[in-house]
Order: sequence, then structure tokens, then C-alpha cells
Amino acid sequence: MKLSDKGRLVLHRAKRAGFSDIQIAEILGRNGGKPLREADIRELRNSLGMRPVFKSVDTCAGEFEAYTPYFYSTYERISESTRSSKKKVIILGGGPNRIGQGIEFDYCCVQAVFALKDEGCEAIMINSNPETVSTDYDTADKLYFEPLTIEDVLAVCDLEQPDGVIVQLGGQTPLKLAKDLDREGVPIIGTSPDSIDLAEDRNRFGSLLSKMKILQPANGTGLTVEEVGEVAHSIGYPVMVRPSYVLGGRAMQIVFDEGQLVEFTEEAIRVADGHPILIDKYLENAIEVDVDALADGQRVVVAGIMQHIEEAGIHSGDSACVIPPTSMSEKVLDIIRETTGRLGRELNVRGLMNIQYAVRDESVYVLEVNPRASRTVPFVSKTIGVSLAKIATRVMVGRTLEELGFTEEPVIHYYSVKEAVLPFNKFPGCTIRLGPEMRSTGEVMGIDRDYATAFAKSQSAASGDLPLQGAVFVSIADKDKADFLPVAKQLSDLGFEIIATSGTSSFLLDQHVPNEFIHKISEGRPNVLDRAMNHDIALIINTFSHDRAREDENRIRSIAVQTEIPLITTISAARSVLEGVMAMKARPFSEKPIQDYHAELISRSCS
Repeated sequence: MKLSDKGRLVLHRAKRAGFSDIQIAEILGRNGGKPLREADIRELRNSLGMRPVFKSVDTCAGEFEAYTPYFYSTYERISESTRSSKKKVIILGGGPNRIGQGIEFDYCCVQAVFALKDEGCEAIMINSNPETVSTDYDTADKLYFEPLTIEDVLAVCDLEQPDGVIVQLGGQTPLKLAKDLDREGVPIIGTSPDSIDLAEDRNRFGSLLSKMKILQPANGTGLTVEEVGEVAHSIGYPVMVRPSYVLGGRAMQIVFDEGQLVEFTEEAIRVADGHPILIDKYLENAIEVDVDALADGQRVVVAGIMQHIEEAGIHSGDSACVIPPTSMSEKVLDIIRETTGRLGRELNVRGLMNIQYAVRDESVYVLEVNPRASRTVPFVSKTIGVSLAKIATRVMVGRTLEELGFTEEPVIHYYSVKEAVLPFNKFPGCTIRLGPEMRSTGEVMGIDRDYATAFAKSQSAASGDLPLQGAVFVSIADKDKADFLPVAKQLSDLGFEIIATSGTSSFLLDQHVPNEFIHKISEGRPNVLDRAMNHDIALIINTFSHDRAREDENRIRSIAVQTEIPLITTISAARSVLEGVMAMKARPFSEKPIQDYHAELISRSCS
């Protein structure tokens, strides 16, 4: 493409005004020219010598000379960032914090900075998260406050000429750039872009699992509503529908019928931005398991096996989970360990890897493999007293796990429970329901030698202490009533007053569980809203009666959030709450610093 002098001036003005290459390509394409790609504009700019320079942020407001190594790009003439002669590695961050992504990836990136400095490398961070700026501007040797796009990352790489770029620690955002960066000759260290794509591409990954004879739910892919519908029909409902290459389970849904399928698929297609839509058979009544592991290309070491407390289908970022697992057989755990090792070696992972499994009837299914840091890495690291992100970074720059002394799965003799912090109280009127799309904005953890006490501690940290007495309002879906019965009996035996709506009340009375009948909201008053507003309810247990929330259920959950009453929405969580209450009644919490647990772990491993 050739430009006149006027065209060059217009292009330069557009870049100074903040237009990206991809925006310019789209605008030129819409104005009657031939379709252009982002790469075409980048090639044109480079041929004209039109490259950004980097200015230092003046943290002293001009009063003193600023030495902060914190830069932003602009289209001017003089750059204030100069390249050093040291060996250097660039870390791509996770972008700005938002619902669906907390600070877990920032944690991993900062730990990587520390590890690179230990290895004598210059650590350079690229991230557009304002929180990164406030905490990391003097942690990394250099921080580039830039969007995580191919254009902006390449601009930094052109200047710095790094010896390696790490894409595994910022979550899905930098992972999507791996193939384009590799195509441009940028040295990606750690797991190769092809291995990353093998795990992300559902067709390639499905073929790999079939070749390795590893169980997976029936699945398929589609690019249109019609294609997705054909796959869903052949698999059979319910199915999980989700776009590929997205963060936090965005636009992921469990679909129960064709009507829902059309609605949710249209949203998934919009979010997928040209990538395939993934359709998986939803495994009902399965236990979901997360595994974080480290690999160096030869050895694969499991760092932690996390059993989800909620049933499969709830996003791992929203589900409470526990290390070590509490209700799975050694046979199942051995299958999980063996499968993790086989997949890590087959994918030639170098660094961190996260695998999500579903366990049903002693059968272990692989749901997905992420050859990157997961949002559970900080939780596992805090549990076992080892910084997984640091070890992974040192592996990426050439170390082996044997050199780093991490060769066996840590065995802990206590329980660590992670619980999500959910933002429902910030969004009045929203649907309060856990599902495959992540909604949490943070997490807490509770540790104790006893699982029930560890769970109770996690609840106390997330939303307040569990009640030890008072009234429990229960409204249970028909499909959940039989599973809820043992919980109801024990709550009654512990002295809790059970209040129930008509269907649940009749069921409990038939099973000889005493309870007080209360009207449904739509039936009249007094109802649960009145009792909640009078602070006459200590706990609400409400499971969905259908795949979509009914109006009464939404109002019950909203009043629970509004009045800060503990709200339980799944039977599996209700069981854990019951265990936690019984533990709290048996003995008060004991306080012990996490460092004491870690010291005990070290002493056991040395003995």
C-alpha cells in the first residue's frame, strides 16, 4: 500500500489521536477500499518509520527528577525508555480487574518478577491494570502501562528485544496473543504456542484425549446457531454451551432445551468473536475437581487436588473447594494423578498447568486443560507454603523441577477451604445464582485440622459466622428433596426451627421432620420476606426449582442478601454448612498462623 504525503499525515494524526491499527484497518475497509488486516497497517507504519515512543510517567509532578521505570506509549519523537544489555524477560499481565477475574493473575505475575530477579534477569511487565501500576511500578525493573493487544505488545518487544516472553501467568488474556506473537518471531518461553493451541482447540484436544484413551464428556463444536443445535441434539440435553478463548466462563450456560439453546448460543457467538462455540454433555450429579500442577517438559508434579464443594457446572472461581479432597476414593485420586502426568508430558508443558475433572460413579472425565496459571494458584500456594508461580517462572528460564527441589506432591495433614466472595449486594435485583459464568470478585480461605471447622472458618471470613440456633427457611426443588432430607433431620435434631413453604413442608412432615408452614410470597402474608425483614430467620436454604429462576426464588435470594442472612443454594453446600455448624457447636474456633501449618509441613517432609 502506498500513501501520499497527505495520507501519511492523516495516518500519523490518527495514531497520535489513539486509533489502533485494527480500527484504522476497519475504517479504511468500510470506506470503499479492499479489506485490510491489522497486520497490513502495522507493516505500512513500520515501512514509514512510524513507531511509538515510550515516555516515563512523571511521579514527581515536575518538582524533582523522576526515576520511576514506568512507561506509556505515544506517537512523538523522543523515547525516554532505553534498552539495557542485561538478559531480559517480558511478562504479560492479565489486564484490568473485572468481574470474572480477580487479582489472582496479578499475584502470579508479581511472583514471576521476584523469580526473574533471583535468576539475574531484567524483569519487564506489560499490563494495563491500574492496580498493577499502584503496586508494581517499582517491583518490576520496568513496567509498561499498555493494553494487552498484539500491536502494543509488539511495540514494546521491538524496543526491548527480549530473550523471552511469558504468556502463561496472566490468564486467558495474554494466552490469546501467543500464536500471533510467535508468528511475528517473538520468543515465547515455557509451554509452546502450539501446545497451548492444542489444549485450547476443542477438536485437536478431543482427538488427543481419544488417542490417549482418556474419558471426556460427549462434545462438539459449531460456528452458527444451526451447527450448535445439531451437536446439542446429537449429544442430548442438558448440555454446556460456551465460547472458546474467553475468561471467567463468560457467556457459558447450562442449556436444558432448544429454546434456551438459541438464546444462549447467539450470546456465545457474539462473545466468541469468530472462535468456535464449544458444546459438552453436562454431567449431572458429578463432583468437579481442579488440579494445579508444575511440569518441566519431563517431570510433572501435582501441587494440589481441589474438590469442589458445589456440584459440577458451577465455575471454579465461584465454587468453594477443599484441599485435600474429602469424599473421593484413593482409586479415583490415583487416576487423577496419573492422567495429570500423562497430559502434562503429552502437551510438553513447561511451567504451570491446570486440569478440571468431573468424577461420577468412580469414573474420571477430563473437562479441560489450561496450560497456564489458574486462578487457584494463590490458594494452592498459600495452602502448601510454596510459590508455584515462582517455581514455574524459573522452569521457564531453563531450570528443572529437580534442581528446584519440587519433585513430589505435597502431603498436608490439615484442610484448607477456599470460599468465593460474591458481589450480589452491590447489584440489587440481579439474579442470585451460581453457574458456569464466574461472578465472584475475591476469595478467602479457612484452615484447620478438621474439614468442618475449616469450612466454617471460610464462611465466617466470606460472609459472617454460621448460625448456631434460630429459624431456618427452606424451599427445596422437587429434584433435591430426597437429598435434602438427611440435612433437614439433623438441623431439627440440633434444635433449629425449620420453616418451609407448602411443597417442602408437606414432604418433611411425611418424613416425620417437624416444621412450620409459611406462605409462598405469591400466596400471601406472612411470608419469608416478612420474617426476614423482622430478623427472624437465621439461615435460608433455597435450591432452584427449574433451570430458570422463578420470581419468588429471586425475591427470596434478594432479601437474603439485603438482610445479610446466610444463603445456601445447593444441597452439597447445605451438607457442608451442617457439618460446619456441628463443628462450631462442638468447640470454638482455634487460631493458628498459617506459617505454623507451613512449618509443620516442612518438618514432616524433612523427617
